[in-house]
Amino acid sequence: MQPQLMMPSSFSVFRAGISFVMMCIFYTSAVDSPELSPQTFFSTLQPGKATLVYFCQAESPRTSMFLEELNEAAKPLQDYGISVAKVNCVTEETSRYCGSEKDLIKAYLFRGNIPLREFPTDTLFDVDAIVAHVLFALLFNEVKYITTLGDLQNIENALKGKRNIAFSYVRAIGTPEHRAVMEAAFVYGTTYQFVLTTEIAVLESIGPEDIEYPHLYFFYCKQVLDLTQPCRRILMKQSLTTLNIHRFIKTMEAPLLTEVAGDPTQVSTVHLQLGLPLVFIVGQQATYEADRTTAEWVAWRLLGKAGVLLLLRDSLEVDIPHDTNVIIRRAEEDTQVEFLALSHIDLIVFHLESTMNVEEMVKYEDMAELNIEIQDDEVEETVYRDRKRQLPLELTLELTEETFHATVTASDSIVLFYAGWQAVSMAFLQSYIDVAIKLKGTSTMLLARVNCADWSHVCTEQNVTEFPVVKMYKEGQNPVSYTGMLGTEDLLKFIQLNRISCPVNITSVQEAEEYLNGELYKDLISYSSMSVLGLFSPTMTRAKEEFTEAGSYLKGYVTTGIYSEEDVLRLSSKYTVTLPALLLARHKEGKIESIPLVNVHVHDIVQIITNASLETFPEITVENLPTYLRLQKPLLILFSDGGIDLQHEKTILRLARKKYLDSVTPCWLNLKKTPVGRGVLQAYFGTLPPLPLLVVVNLHSGGHVFAFPSDQAVTKQNLLLWLKKLEAGLESPIKVLPAQEWKPPLPAYDFLSMMDAAASEHLARKVPECIKETDMHESDKEQPDDKSAITEESIGTSKMKHSSRSSWLEEIKKPLRHDNQEL
Repeated sequence: MQPQLMMPSSFSVFRAGISFVMMCIFYTSAVDSPELSPQTFFSTLQPGKATLVYFCQAESPRTSMFLEELNEAAKPLQDYGISVAKVNCVTEETSRYCGSEKDLIKAYLFRGNIPLREFPTDTLFDVDAIVAHVLFALLFNEVKYITTLGDLQNIENALKGKRNIAFSYVRAIGTPEHRAVMEAAFVYGTTYQFVLTTEIAVLESIGPEDIEYPHLYFFYCKQVLDLTQPCRRILMKQSLTTLNIHRFIKTMEAPLLTEVAGDPTQVSTVHLQLGLPLVFIVGQQATYEADRTTAEWVAWRLLGKAGVLLLLRDSLEVDIPHDTNVIIRRAEEDTQVEFLALSHIDLIVFHLESTMNVEEMVKYEDMAELNIEIQDDEVEETVYRDRKRQLPLELTLELTEETFHATVTASDSIVLFYAGWQAVSMAFLQSYIDVAIKLKGTSTMLLARVNCADWSHVCTEQNVTEFPVVKMYKEGQNPVSYTGMLGTEDLLKFIQLNRISCPVNITSVQEAEEYLNGELYKDLISYSSMSVLGLFSPTMTRAKEEFTEAGSYLKGYVTTGIYSEEDVLRLSSKYTVTLPALLLARHKEGKIESIPLVNVHVHDIVQIITNASLETFPEITVENLPTYLRLQKPLLILFSDGGIDLQHEKTILRLARKKYLDSVTPCWLNLKKTPVGRGVLQAYFGTLPPLPLLVVVNLHSGGHVFAFPSDQAVTKQNLLLWLKKLEAGLESPIKVLPAQEWKPPLPAYDFLSMMDAAASEHLARKVPECIKETDMHESDKEQPDDKSAITEESIGTSKMKHSSRSSWLEEIKKPLRHDNQEL
């Protein structure tokens, strides 16, 4: 919830004036302002002026990071009329703000001499956080913070017919996006009502857009006179930066549609000044009403992305091609005006959006080529933003060189090996702790962690050369490495499925039926939607051994069981399969499928079970794409701008289940859920085509891309005929993808090897000095032969280890500056 401010409703911070005051004695370079004592400072406070004060004692290094960020924040704060100064906490004077230790970790906001708000200094962790928090507190009336959909609806209803709303969602207070919204509210807060939330549930209730990223909507409420009607909502598609928000709001203020009569190359509007294109809808006087209606529809679709104008051909002095009904003029001076003949509003929108997206991609690629060593790592950015988040690390046991072996041999353990300085490790540590929270009080498995930055010898012994790595240790078994996705749900599934043997030994027909029906392990069905049962006669020793080995390989990913009693023929007869065989129980569908095992080995069994566990017609995501690429088949992808069409799904599922699509991997991709799909389509077609669209992509043989004819309906007959033409080579590809390997742009570093090398070099340099020192001690007195000697030796070893650690840290600093983002 938003902290309460002791602030009168009529407070207008920018009219009253603001000063930002810093109290400290030792950090004289933070700002170029005179130093004041507490007494002097309080005597200079003026009514109506807002002041942010930070108190700190001299010789307090814990405040140095805050002061560095404050120094960087001085300039942007001054741009908003907020001055920055510093005041000394001197020992001769007394002030309750210079007293206890807890007072020294807070900053205080005053209006005149009245305290309004206090901030823990760790919330002001960087420039963005400082600017965002200060403006947020002072713009209390201009920006309403909400936590529920009901709050938003109440504000919307209250402002209908009065004011428009700028509603934004940010992931946390103090982020760069939060600062951008506050800076926009500084400028536009008296014109529009700004509403802010950090609750993702509020955003989920508004629209189907991707909710993982910050959003800003503009609500047109001022023109709504009927209180039963909703306000029209326009989503800002660009990222939340100050410039983008300013440009977006400016376009919201501009007329929805403008009628012009001059040369399109000479017309200028605010959109061109903001770098946005102009779209001219070419009409004529005879069809004026219909043309204007069309232009308004296009204007609403392109609001915030382009300016839309209605150009009547009758009044135009310049000749344009007879079949042209759309003209597009870009903001760039050196671009040609486009004369187009488009038959549908969607085609106008697709053409403009696709070309705009391609331009953005080209700009990004050009920038990447300029400096390949610098990579924009979203993982590292996220870790940086969450660095102040306190994780309940006490839910996992921290292991050291002294405790590791004793711990993993005493109890079944899951161990995370990570590096405290590496972004991916720290991001996954959050997921690991989330798993610990979910398992708290319910699991006998011990969750532990080893920071390889501190205990590199332990990690080397366990064959850990990359981060992060999760291994499972069970008594009498070799460690098992987790190879799934680095996320909470996948790791939780791995741990839960490892609670039982794999394969589990089934001892009766009744128990086998319970296993296949999901009754035997009800609590595991949510983690494994398919159970596998191997059927073998008691004499099939070799086949049982190979199935057992395959089950061990699949442990943690699917549940497997084995039945080889004398009455196994009862099951094989019931499910009409000859021994040896597999029974695949699909719990969601309530079906049991039988597969005979004839001359198959461990690898074949693993492949059969892995393929069988895949969905028939899956939604492709970034996470599961590698799994389906391993099938080495062409992908039959249905691209959709949202949910899948039920008729299309029914058609493709029917063909897949009847084995008509065995030569391809049928799947679908939701562009709203997986936006990278837009870039994929643009790479195939050059522009974004109308959706839904069926495409066959053969990545493993030639890289050919084929598109299903857009003028045909997706029916069983049409789809089968098209696929047969592809197999016969009668269709031409729309694109041939270049043959290239998908590799990181730079090689990865084996950091543990670098650590060990640096440590060895450090020890080699230290040995002569240690020998001399020992010789001197031995000449003075005899070597004591008791436990104290061992203790001193242990302490010396420990000191040497920490010294060598700082040495290898120095060794890897240079490569880390430019390369740690790619791991």
